[in-house]
Amino acid sequence: MMDFEKADGLLPAVVQDYRSGEVLMVAYMNDDAFALTRRTGKMHYYSRSRGRIWMKGETSGHVQEVKEILIDCDEDAAVFKIKQVGGAACHTGYRSCFYRRLEQGGDLTMIEDEKVFDPARVYQQ
Repeated sequence: MMDFEKADGLLPAVVQDYRSGEVLMVAYMNDDAFALTRRTGKMHYYSRSRGRIWMKGETSGHVQEVKEILIDCDEDAAVFKIKQVGGAACHTGYRSCFYRRLEQGGDLTMIEDEKVFDPARVYQQ
């Protein structure tokens, strides 16, 4: 079904709100994360920095419930249409990881001005 061999075992996962189509985040999955996602109905990813599988929301409670999975023609990328529980997909506290815009002149500007949650409180260590 998915060709995990093309990119050293990791495939991009584009995550969209299932109702609005808004792109919430892009992350990577390995074969095990993909299988866990299919089995549980909750999004699992492979963290390249931590070297392990993680479930979205395991710390924050902002889980992603899978509504639909679309596979591209080469079977090396997928779009996941999800219900975002808790209102925020981004670990920085914004609804979407795509909360900044690169303007024509090259300046990075904010699109959203209010965070859904304070990451310092949610990710206390």
